[in-house]
Amino acid sequence: MKKVTRNLVLFIIALLILGIYYYVSLPAINIHAAGFWMTLELVIAFATIVYAVSQVRRQSKSNVVPIKSTEKMLKEMKGVKIGFGLFVLTLVIFAGGNLLSSPIINADKYQKLMNVRESDFTQDIQQTNYNTIPLLDKDSAELLGNRKMGSMVDMVSQFEVGSDYTQINYKDTPVRVTPLVYANEIKWLTNQKAGIPAYIRIDMATQNTECVKLEQTIKYSKAEYFNRNIYRHLRFHYPTYIFDDQIFFEIDDEGTPYWVCPVKKFNIGLFGGQTVGNVVLCNAVTGECTDYPVDQVPNWIDKVYSAELLKKLYNYYGIYKHGFFNSVLGQKDCLKATSGYNYIALDDDVWVYTGVTSVSGDQSNVGFVLMNQRTMETKYYKIEGAIEDSAMSSAEGQVQNLGYSATFPLLLNISDQPTYFMALKDGAGLVKKYAMVNVQKYQWVAIGDTVKECEKAYVTLLATNGISEVKDHTDMYEKISGKILAAAPVVIEGNTHYYIALENSEMVFDVDLSDQKLIGIIRYQVGDMIQLTYAPEESGVQIVAEIGE
Repeated sequence: MKKVTRNLVLFIIALLILGIYYYVSLPAINIHAAGFWMTLELVIAFATIVYAVSQVRRQSKSNVVPIKSTEKMLKEMKGVKIGFGLFVLTLVIFAGGNLLSSPIINADKYQKLMNVRESDFTQDIQQTNYNTIPLLDKDSAELLGNRKMGSMVDMVSQFEVGSDYTQINYKDTPVRVTPLVYANEIKWLTNQKAGIPAYIRIDMATQNTECVKLEQTIKYSKAEYFNRNIYRHLRFHYPTYIFDDQIFFEIDDEGTPYWVCPVKKFNIGLFGGQTVGNVVLCNAVTGECTDYPVDQVPNWIDKVYSAELLKKLYNYYGIYKHGFFNSVLGQKDCLKATSGYNYIALDDDVWVYTGVTSVSGDQSNVGFVLMNQRTMETKYYKIEGAIEDSAMSSAEGQVQNLGYSATFPLLLNISDQPTYFMALKDGAGLVKKYAMVNVQKYQWVAIGDTVKECEKAYVTLLATNGISEVKDHTDMYEKISGKILAAAPVVIEGNTHYYIALENSEMVFDVDLSDQKLIGIIRYQVGDMIQLTYAPEESGVQIVAEIGE
């Protein structure tokens, strides 16, 4: 009876330990998951050790036979031998599965995971609309988000801004969205019953930042600790699914928050050729989950494939064209994505942009690719030019006296020319200027205080160098006439500007005297009539392009 009770206690303890391990580590019950095999090995090892210990205790207390050496007793324990054999077998299966799934054996299969088609740049990427391109990077968005949170006096002591900052298209506008999170464990304890009350939405074109308060709070998130933790919630609903390392916070067209959770699919052996097979959409408010095949996800979802996964798949395509050993030795025709990436909004989808260069590590691109984050559709554009890092250095060289750093560029179509566009930030991370760099002639750089001013300088630069004619940009500018009400000179970063106010307008106009054609402003006095041509801005001062009587 005592033996039965002791064994029952050991069994209950083993189940308890296994349950705690499962609750904390959340392994998928799936042979394609590495965590499944690690868990299985731990279970086998633990059961074998417990069995061996119990046998040693039994043998040592027996009066029928003399006490034997531990080594000899273990040899006689059939259960220990079986446990050890199972442990070795799982190790062999795991190691063999990794080998048989690797590119060494399956380079051709890896190369075909992504379908890439060549396309035409000028047809696919139309002349740029600056209302639909993100002018900020994630770091700048984080600054805006933290600044906005600091102004929310009713929440700032209890919550912080999460680090997600997912870039999506929201009503044809590029935005980044991120939920609030509990400030610390104590704040979670006092607020978790009510939930997270808001998320941050940042317009990446206008820099407008909103803290969107919810009627129904977010109950399921990464910031929760127990059953409402989004990863644990998903695991309990889908115990066999292998979820991607990245899940994405998004909002639908009504502003309802969701978690978009890609499910890994392994196409080569046990562990190789990862893509996405399904997508679980979890309502962050209610926790309701819906499972979609990857080709049937709702169109408002923008992120199914992470940028890192898409780049990895493209590298398989570019590196393994002639097999694995060619990728290591001869490296004939081997191409890879460049180190960075950015996002472009096309056809209400978010596409990952990255350059394509040779594996030899030279400083030039042979082209670039756009990869759809919802469908994995990939387009290749054969355009030779400077690598992004070279273009960034070229732009920074134009403002080296100011010490600005360039963000990773976007690729735009300016006058039918592929053009790198980037923001220039100061040491505090604030955007101060914008730069455009010609992809094929990266020494041609245009700088402007505003996007429109930068584009104007760039188009003029292209015409000067015979690349294209200066197009009629009258649609970019407006004209205004009136009496000068006030004029004040100011010095901005070493350059003199005149701020002008007119009697018939509430706007303020900026005349930059570093532009030689605007130097004539010094002849005007308060009360004189003047005509100004300017690039309209939604906020701030209006940048003057020309002066007329």
